Amino acid sequence: MGFGATILDAEGLRLTAEEKAFFRDANPFGFILFARNIESPDQLRALCGDMREAVGRDAVITIDQEGGRVQRMRAPHWREWQPPLEFVALAGDRAEEAMYLMYRTIAHELRSCGVDSNCAPMVDIAGPQTHPFLRNRCYGSDPERVIKVARAAAKGLMDGGVLPVVKHMPGHGRATMDSHFDLPLVEAQIADLRRSDFAPFRALNDLPMGMTAHLVYEALDYRPATLSPKVMHLIREEIGFDNLIMTDDISMKALSGTPPENAAAAIAAGCDVILYCNAPLPDRIAVAEAAGEMTAAAQTRAERALKMRKTPEDIDISALDAQLETLLGGASHG
Repeated sequence: MGFGATILDAEGLRLTAEEKAFFRDANPFGFILFARNIESPDQLRALCGDMREAVGRDAVITIDQEGGRVQRMRAPHWREWQPPLEFVALAGDRAEEAMYLMYRTIAHELRSCGVDSNCAPMVDIAGPQTHPFLRNRCYGSDPERVIKVARAAAKGLMDGGVLPVVKHMPGHGRATMDSHFDLPLVEAQIADLRRSDFAPFRALNDLPMGMTAHLVYEALDYRPATLSPKVMHLIREEIGFDNLIMTDDISMKALSGTPPENAAAAIAAGCDVILYCNAPLPDRIAVAEAAGEMTAAAQTRAERALKMRKTPEDIDISALDAQLETLLGGASHG
């Protein structure tokens, strides 16, 4: 039996009996965590155990732990980080080393609680028009520099036994709207997109998983990228990303259809797995039914991604911390 073509969340700190039964039947590829699911390290380990027990396997569990505004695990149990754009600027010429240390530390904290994926690196190119919801989550405005620091971040995660999810494919940096609430339109010419926005995804096309962007590229299609066969073809063929592609959360307001409609459309467009969050149980059930089981190609990509998980070597986390503090002059944390 193949995996269900979904990544789903839970309502609270532990799974309810109804959620356990649903996950057992739906067999989602994996799970995602939010702040409402997190209270303490012991509780988080128990929840991750609940999730894997429900599907009867070592399912991938992901999270948004970028640093800055977007990090679900926070003090006092976990480190707080500067926003990535500020962190990279602070590190200057040593940004690659600093990003490696930061994400290697994040990976250590995630794995110690049972989480083995992170929705990072975020390689969208920052520009003067980039919406504030995204801008300080970016790594910079120069594609070549973004590629280098993103590669370091991804290596830090993978060395720590955590699968990175590169996002938002094929580039969200030109969006002047927040796709949680509106559908951004990008009017840039295809040549400009290829030279800038698409470049980091092409350079990082070996990473195990990627996440789509909910925005319209007028040079490519009138449909949002997540629902566009043309954009998905570009990601697969031109960018060369043949690993697992998940949607961004299909409950976001950028997509106008119902969640089941959007799930079916994203699968038809070429996405491998549907990310669906922050919804009541009946809605999660409806989306799981609409997404169905992974296609044979998606299943192959999913299994390939899971094989890229590795057991991390033991590290001295305090030594890593000290190294980073020295590198940044004591200003690494938020």
